[in-house]
Amino acid sequence: MDWNPEKAPTAKEIAAKFRKDIADGVYPTGSQLPGAKGLARHLHVGLMTVQSAYKQLAEDGLVVGRQGSGTYVLDPKKGDPTAQETSLGLRELQDQLVHLTSRVSELQGRVEQLEAARPGPSDENQ
Repeated sequence: MDWNPEKAPTAKEIAAKFRKDIADGVYPTGSQLPGAKGLARHLHVGLMTVQSAYKQLAEDGLVVGRQGSGTYVLDPKKGDPTAQETSLGLRELQDQLVHLTSRVSELQGRVEQLEAARPGPSDENQ
């Protein structure tokens, strides 16, 4: 693995790295992800951190763990999206969520400005 982060990554960061790699075709359908123990040593994290990252990927439908064998990029059933397509879709959803969150924050600021500029009940009676 050529990933050498400056500080020990979290499970969420490890999962995000593998989602990106799967989407980019670094790990094609059917390929095996690095062994959890070796990856934990390489990244200077606990084994449970890597296992948690792999669990997140499995919950996303991108990989499957095989007891005693390793973790593999899912080979989808006929008609189902590939792990790469799913990963790209997740990335698009994440981008949309960031955009929507930004817009909601912007709208919230506008509402607060409008409410501050609106005359209060005591102002209307004078």
